[in-house]
Amino acid sequence: MDISFILNELGEERDQYFNAVSPPIMQSSNFCFKDVAGLRTAMKDEFEGNLYSRGQNPTLNILRKKLAALDGAEDALLFSSGISAISIPILSLLKSGDHIIAVDNIYSWTIKLFQDLLPKFGITTTFIDGTVFENFEAAIQPQTRLIYLESPNTFCYDLQDIKRVTTLARSKNITTLIDNSYCSPLFQQPISLGVDLVAQSATKYIGGHSDVVAGVLTGNKAMLKYIFEHEFMNLGPALSPPAAWLLLRGLRTLPLRLQRSFESTKTVTQWLANHPKVQKVIWPFSPDFEQRELVRKQMQGCGGLFSITLKNSSFDKIETFCNSLKHILLAVSWGGHESLVVPAIASVNEDQYNEHDERHQLIRMYIGLEEPQYLIADLEQALNSI
Repeated sequence: MDISFILNELGEERDQYFNAVSPPIMQSSNFCFKDVAGLRTAMKDEFEGNLYSRGQNPTLNILRKKLAALDGAEDALLFSSGISAISIPILSLLKSGDHIIAVDNIYSWTIKLFQDLLPKFGITTTFIDGTVFENFEAAIQPQTRLIYLESPNTFCYDLQDIKRVTTLARSKNITTLIDNSYCSPLFQQPISLGVDLVAQSATKYIGGHSDVVAGVLTGNKAMLKYIFEHEFMNLGPALSPPAAWLLLRGLRTLPLRLQRSFESTKTVTQWLANHPKVQKVIWPFSPDFEQRELVRKQMQGCGGLFSITLKNSSFDKIETFCNSLKHILLAVSWGGHESLVVPAIASVNEDQYNEHDERHQLIRMYIGLEEPQYLIADLEQALNSI
């Protein structure tokens, strides 16, 4: 399916809403019916119809079709946050006694899900270095029901060989779930590599304007319907119609924004790699990235998120550098129009800082839509301050 058709036409039945070019926000909590028979049909299958906006909603359904098509999936579910798009399917598909294999260095709230919440329900997790395929084979137990991937992750950008892992998982009847927020569906298509369920934070590139929090889950329709009819409807993580409309708006410019961020990041990372005060640049498309062969095998690009370390790095030096930036904003998240920085020491007290632990030294940056030279000038004056 052509991407221009997906972004601009798919799901948009304009004759149903006065031929408006932009779909309206269907800000209604419930929907009425002409007769009891129609109401009965809708109540029997909320996954397919509009009854109550805790389930489906016409604005959300337009977005749902587009996001499923972008991923090459049968269907999609929309959530009020990215972590909800990860937590709800796991709670739905697993039960007490089940076991998960998860890769190291994933999103912090996903770690909390595996370490703090799921054990309350008798679900255990083994964390592994996912860059080594044999670790997946070694970690499988008779009770293993899920392999959780995040490729690349979003601080040190470790990849997993997605196709190889999904082949192993299917041979053992194990479900696979991946967080694909880093690449978006434009730069990586995990379903084509055999993944069962793909989650992403739509807050990032899909929204693109730093004004909406949302999540999306794509995959097999039967599996998504099961999740919808159980934990989704019971826990109520639905996305609001105005938020869905903002995501529809974001989709219109997604290819332009992603490509702009990707190209600008090439320029900025090359400049940083040659700076005498920078020790290391970690970005999947850098020439010296350790897993560059795998990058080119399963990714088509990656947008603007990367990390650096400084030479002779210290707690004070990292803090001074970040505080000295004037135009690159000190903030979490990524994927919007604005460039951002967040150092690992933001979650570490000074007395806990380990100068020999590269994880503590990492400074994560996101390159938005500004001119690269504008950002380089800001980086240069900040590096000159240390």
